[in-house]
Amino acid sequence: MPGLGTSFGRGGATTAPSDLVNSDAILIMGSNMAENHPVGFQWVIEARERGAKVIHVDPRFSRTSAMADIWAPLRAGSDILFLGGLIHYVLENEKGFREYVIHYTNASIILPEEFKDTEDLGGVFSGWDAKNTRYDGSSWLYGAWVQRGRVAPRDAGPHSGHCKDGTGAAADLGECECDPTLSHPRCVYQVVKRHYARYTPELVERFCGVPRERFLKIAETFCSASGSEKTGAICYALGWTQQSKGPQIIRAAAILQLLLGNVGRPGGGILALRGHASIQGSTDIPTLYDILPGYLPMPNLGLDSKNLADYVATHRDPTGWWWNFDKYIVSLLKAYYGEGAKKENDWGFNWLPRVTGDHSHQGYFLEMMDGKVEGLFVMGQNPAVAGPNSRLERKALSKLKWLVVRDMVELETASFWYDSPEVERGELRPEEIATEVFLLPAAGHAEKDGCFTNTQRLLQWHQKAVDPPGDARSETWFMYHLGRRLKEKAKQDPRPRNVGLSALTWDCSLEGTMQEPKVEEVLQEINGYAVADHTLVSGFNELKADGSTACGCWIYSGVFPRPGENRANQRNSQDLWGHGWGFAWPSDRRILYNRASARPDGRPWSERKKLVWWDEQNKEWTGLDVPDFTKTKAPNYQPPKHAQGDEALAGDKPFILHPDGTGWIFAPKGLVDGPLPTHYEGLEAPVSNPLYPDQQSNPAAMRDERPENRYASSPDDRFPYVMSTYRLTEHHTSGAMSRMLPHLAELQPEFFCEISPELASERGIENGGWVTLMTPRGIVEARALVTRRMRPLLIDGKMVHQVGVPYHWGSRGLVKGDSANDLVAISEEPNVRIMEAKGILCDVSPGRRARGKAALEQLNAHLGRK
Repeated sequence: MPGLGTSFGRGGATTAPSDLVNSDAILIMGSNMAENHPVGFQWVIEARERGAKVIHVDPRFSRTSAMADIWAPLRAGSDILFLGGLIHYVLENEKGFREYVIHYTNASIILPEEFKDTEDLGGVFSGWDAKNTRYDGSSWLYGAWVQRGRVAPRDAGPHSGHCKDGTGAAADLGECECDPTLSHPRCVYQVVKRHYARYTPELVERFCGVPRERFLKIAETFCSASGSEKTGAICYALGWTQQSKGPQIIRAAAILQLLLGNVGRPGGGILALRGHASIQGSTDIPTLYDILPGYLPMPNLGLDSKNLADYVATHRDPTGWWWNFDKYIVSLLKAYYGEGAKKENDWGFNWLPRVTGDHSHQGYFLEMMDGKVEGLFVMGQNPAVAGPNSRLERKALSKLKWLVVRDMVELETASFWYDSPEVERGELRPEEIATEVFLLPAAGHAEKDGCFTNTQRLLQWHQKAVDPPGDARSETWFMYHLGRRLKEKAKQDPRPRNVGLSALTWDCSLEGTMQEPKVEEVLQEINGYAVADHTLVSGFNELKADGSTACGCWIYSGVFPRPGENRANQRNSQDLWGHGWGFAWPSDRRILYNRASARPDGRPWSERKKLVWWDEQNKEWTGLDVPDFTKTKAPNYQPPKHAQGDEALAGDKPFILHPDGTGWIFAPKGLVDGPLPTHYEGLEAPVSNPLYPDQQSNPAAMRDERPENRYASSPDDRFPYVMSTYRLTEHHTSGAMSRMLPHLAELQPEFFCEISPELASERGIENGGWVTLMTPRGIVEARALVTRRMRPLLIDGKMVHQVGVPYHWGSRGLVKGDSANDLVAISEEPNVRIMEAKGILCDVSPGRRARGKAALEQLNAHLGRK
């Protein structure tokens, strides 16, 4: 999310799977798209049939590799080296789309002399505070704030990086010194060229394991998909995000696409492949601790929480679309608190919770382990299998006073107290666990109405087919009736803490014998309405900051513009981009930043790649998609002095969520670990950092190291192999929804690991035989799948073996097995606080692990081995 947000302005995929058919080249990295997104992969196949070149770069030869024109094996954790090599190739061979770069990116901006690169400082950027392990990014800023002798404050508070463009600090980046010739030594273009000067094909071969000739073939194939007549797309998934520098990997891809002119154009962009039907929706209308709907930041205690005016001033950009920030937050507060939200009480702003620390998944499980969390609701998740260091997480659950699990089956999170590896090993004793577990039956997706928001920002409505059985209920039913009961309790308790809860609007029509809330009414509230008469608004342009409108999520506004018109329920696809099928936020724009599909003067770059263009006769933008731009703003529009908001952006500035309207090759704000992606090894790695000997891993990453969460050295003779977790088509995440079903359990009946024939020979392992895998965190056993799909790689003169491990098994269900996530550390990438599950170190040995307490003795003996 912040990798895309800082680069382009929004954290969503810039394009849709169906648009891939317009691509001339498709690069898939960090994803096994054919296996994990098989429906969307049909468009990759169609693109290939139309002549596009499909490239897959991945440690494993997978189903995606088999359908690609070019596959290259890659050492897990070396993605930035590879992408940096592609950026180097573009810059050294002048493969970029220069006119696009000059007009639509910040490549021409001249950076202040105070900025120093990692190449200057041995692996860190200027502003690094080693004592507090964080950056002061003041020297990264450019423009008016610097010229006036001021700097924008960096957000020092805990956050997940998903709000706005990833930071709480707004800066006016106008009035910048530029060099349109791109030759000034401090302009972004030249800084980036120097930054990636060492990312040569030879370096890629030596430390990624990709042969030079194959890398050059990939570079030429993909980088040739540029210019007025060609475009290329990049697809990624968890293979990139689940790393200690994940957003920076995505940033590297964004830089590459901006240099090639591939953003906002048909067949271009970056497709972030989300893992489930509504993962995109779960950040739009968030289940994250630090953001409000529509990527508005949750107030942070001590930073922006004194009053609404200070909060708005902190997060509102003087120029660009985020100038409207006050309209969105006030409308949200009116949706929350209704008549209770008044101008005199800051529209109820002080009733919002404050972020007081690291309340991420990793953060609260560590606090749970320390006895600082009393209760937990688990809905649609199974941390006892799917969480990092799940051994620690299962033990942490035993420290709770109460645990509510809502699911369709009794999964491992509900049964941890009597059926878990820790109980088998004597680490947990059921009679000593005081956690009271409430297992409540939940409805499946076919048993409830509702809406999914999928990988392309597309809202799709689904209807209930049957009522849920017995006591099973939908999430909407559970949350609504729980809230109703809490509000009834609050009536009896006049303490100030309950004023906000009492003011909360909580009115839904109930239908049927189950008293199910009418979910379309919820979607209408999300869409927004005029407070005076509840007339639905047609889009976010109608939202006001004076309390006259209410809106549950501004980016979804327009999904339900009139009574009876649920656009998420539309099923009349009219074109390749799917207009008429569902509703893509914002405003049903299918390709974001599509103003960049036209030249600066408004004409299409070419007939073949046209999307939106300026209609001179009607004085408006028109075309094949909803323009992601002010419809009547002419290409030659120049803002008057002191203009604010969207009026401050010229007619040739497509990236309207950025305060300067450009795509950011250099990110002056938004990421806490640097304005440019640079190569760091993972928190565990088989080699030393080839670029910065004194800076092995991302300096801002959080290791959360403790006795229950240990790390290997880098490198480490005890753990010489590189392991990554992954998913299978036949199972769903932790397996709770698939290991219980005979037809799926039969297709993938046992936990296994993929290893190469060379590694099998080295360790005396037979195909189909048992192996034991160990990391400093845990010990598991699996069946060995010996396959040429895993290739040993020659890295810096040393043979490195990689191991692939699916993570779907646990102690419940028709098919059982150890959990791969027992091996993964709880760590936190500094922007989004995700764990590193790709490229960690492990050991593999033949035979089954020991049973009971002996398993811990086996692991501890291995840890003590020199």
